Amino acid sequence: MSEATEIWKQALPVIRSNVTGVGVWAALNSAVPIAIEDNTFVIGLAPKDGDLAGHLRMAQTKRFIDLELTRVAGKQTIGRVIDGTTFADWERVKRRDLEAQRLKDIAESKTRAEISSRSGWDGVYEQLSRRYAAIQNKSLPQNRAKFLREVIDLVAEALKAQQSTDEMGERNLGRCIERISQYSDVPSTLVAVMVLEKAGAN
Repeated sequence: MSEATEIWKQALPVIRSNVTGVGVWAALNSAVPIAIEDNTFVIGLAPKDGDLAGHLRMAQTKRFIDLELTRVAGKQTIGRVIDGTTFADWERVKRRDLEAQRLKDIAESKTRAEISSRSGWDGVYEQLSRRYAAIQNKSLPQNRAKFLREVIDLVAEALKAQQSTDEMGERNLGRCIERISQYSDVPSTLVAVMVLEKAGAN
């Protein structure tokens, strides 16, 4: 008899005594102990009994299951209900979990990168406004030229520091270029050329 089967055999009578309801009892009677890995106790239900899984996942029922499994196993143990009743079914669930975690990590990494990119470009955008506000005699073209030269360097350095040039990064760069164009009376396309050349971008 496997460890999981032995633990379930000892725990089941006590779990039954703490829960009520025809559905819960039917679910417990149909449940099959599959494995115990680390602190996870895997309980399976056959496809035909899949609609009973909700009874085992109800907060109160799950609490009694976890408490009794922990007592019998002698360590913190959490029950997990899966579709299927074999170890192969459990392996399939684990593979699905890994894939879901991989996709979650990718999404979180992308979100962090977007936030970082947005925050960086937001800082550049604000610097453009501050530097323009600090210009004396803005109507003089030579002063606007000095401003243009300074902020081209600023944006080019920010562009070189970017880890990637995704769509959000491109949009934020474009926003900064448009702001420079507005402040310096230089066409945005020309500003873009100047930035890209300074940054050494192709």
